[in-house]
Amino acid sequence: MSPLSRESLLPGERAARARIAATVAAVALLASGCMTAKVDETRQVASAIQANESIVILKKPQLEGVGTEGEFLSCVQENLGGELVHPGEGQSAQPSDKDRAPVPFKIYGEQQFVDALYPWFEPSTAPANAAGLKTLLARPGVTERLQQIGVRYVVWLDGSTKKTGGGGSVACAAGPGGAGCFGVGWWDKESDYVASVWDMSTASELGTVSSDVTGTSVLIGAVVPIPIITPVQSTACNRLSEQLKSFLIGADLETPGTAAAGAAGGTGGSD
Repeated sequence: MSPLSRESLLPGERAARARIAATVAAVALLASGCMTAKVDETRQVASAIQANESIVILKKPQLEGVGTEGEFLSCVQENLGGELVHPGEGQSAQPSDKDRAPVPFKIYGEQQFVDALYPWFEPSTAPANAAGLKTLLARPGVTERLQQIGVRYVVWLDGSTKKTGGGGSVACAAGPGGAGCFGVGWWDKESDYVASVWDMSTASELGTVSSDVTGTSVLIGAVVPIPIITPVQSTACNRLSEQLKSFLIGADLETPGTAAAGAAGGTGGSD
């Protein structure tokens, strides 16, 4: 707005716009703090991935209900920092972040792995537990095929991001004096994911890593709609990826006594 047009506003109009600006700032400040995040880890076997071994990240089969989103799986793949074997569309083989510490393992492509082990990892035939995995590995040719493609660990991703609540409303209307939106609306989302790590060489589950993030986003109708989006899913991806990477390389096993115990451990935090 130019100085001339600002001076042409009536005192009541200037006060109204000031109140709108103050409301937007207050709601933005409130929304920015409305996110909590928790990460947990449980280890059952004291084992770490070795140099040049590969993992594959798969969405846990969901015959009913909503399964893990493909974009979340891609986000975890990218954030782990390993070299992607058969990278998906839009992904690079090497991590783009040059400051990220290198990791010793490679990440095999999801679809390429399913194709290479066809039909044993199709949604209707994939093993659902350790017993099913042992039965699968006993089939002729399965172990040999895994050794051929170099995949030792399967990471099953389970969970999703969903809306859990909301309220308020934003109304937009047009009239002779122009158009505008007024009101405040908000919605709550939760990203709850679990990564289970299976060792294909021993047919055992090494443990799990989970990430649970909740947050509130806001849409403010202050003449024009102003969205304030809380990055719930991306935060869950970042937290899960970092903890999963630590789990795979065995960072927790470096603590004296942890490897000997091979017991469960956990971490948690909040924003």
